[in-house]
Amino acid sequence: MAEENTTNEKEQEKEKGSSKLEYVLSIAPHVRSSQSVFTVMWLVVISLLPATSYSFYLFGLNAVKLVVGAVIAAIASEALYQLLMKKKMTALDGSAVITGLLLAMNVPPDAPVWMVCIGSAFSIIIAKQLFGGLGFNIFNPALAARAFLMASWPVHMTTRWHQFSQNNIISQMIENSAGLPASAFDAITSATPLASLKGASKVITDFGASADGVIQTLLSPQLLKSLFIGNIGGCLGETSVLFLLIGALFLLWKRIITWHIPVIYMATVAVFMALYYTVYPLPGAESIDNFLPRIVLFHLLSGGLVLGAFFMATDMVTSPVTHKGMIIYAAGCGIITSIIRLWGGYPEGVSYSILLMNAVVPLIDRYIKPKVFGTTMTAKTHK
Repeated sequence: MAEENTTNEKEQEKEKGSSKLEYVLSIAPHVRSSQSVFTVMWLVVISLLPATSYSFYLFGLNAVKLVVGAVIAAIASEALYQLLMKKKMTALDGSAVITGLLLAMNVPPDAPVWMVCIGSAFSIIIAKQLFGGLGFNIFNPALAARAFLMASWPVHMTTRWHQFSQNNIISQMIENSAGLPASAFDAITSATPLASLKGASKVITDFGASADGVIQTLLSPQLLKSLFIGNIGGCLGETSVLFLLIGALFLLWKRIITWHIPVIYMATVAVFMALYYTVYPLPGAESIDNFLPRIVLFHLLSGGLVLGAFFMATDMVTSPVTHKGMIIYAAGCGIITSIIRLWGGYPEGVSYSILLMNAVVPLIDRYIKPKVFGTTMTAKTHK
């Protein structure tokens, strides 16, 4: 009887102990997420679909060829490299797809497909895999490939702008309200907006156009509207701010990115440009109402600023991990972009600014560290 009571007591204690909360000691990471590399990468691809689809509508078959060629070349390059190096096959995790897609979004719509395929191979093999693969690359692979293409085939990268058909609503069809000579108006509206602003003085000199007429055209409400909706010349991914913002809002909603980098990046450009044009207004600016807000808005909507700020500067691997670090990094991108746009040889500086700031991200992460709770100051060594 006594033995039976003892057995019952042990069973009751065992049941009571099993109901207690058990703590398991494990190694980091202690905070886990349901998101995987596969999920994140494909969500980014989905976010770019609106802008990509619009580029297909605007630029036609060659835009489709560029995107498809760049993506296939990126996947094939990663698969081939991993096969030869006997590494784990990750070609379909989405990272190669997003690299090829972003590279295609950074080339002119009439660029040759073979050139983009070479760029995709460079981005995967040189800028990504030789650094150790995803998570170890220092520079954004798509932007590194764009810089490579700019250095190797500058004519294809700077002059192959699309000539729209008459069926599309295009910037060339905006009203010539300033009464510019036809040749001057064509020169302004057939190039990219940033290139037109950069070459405004040349247009004034070569075609005998009035300075105020040229500036009024570049900062006209019609052209600003075209910049936002997306009927202007440029790379595949810089023609429609509207569709890029739709994708950006999707990424913010899914918490793939945070507001810190894109907002600070664009705000820095806005402040820099406002200060510069306050001190050095353009010729003819005195005849334009609200000149300063217009020129700032022009710079925010033009070029690859929105594409770079939301989709490339926010790359998890090549951007800082802390919010303070992100702010410093984004401000640096904005300053360098503005400097190149105003004084550089190229009209656009987004890609180079992000690449340059990629190089200092390790330093930012090193010196901008979050406070570690549960620790004390380093103890003094005792002899």
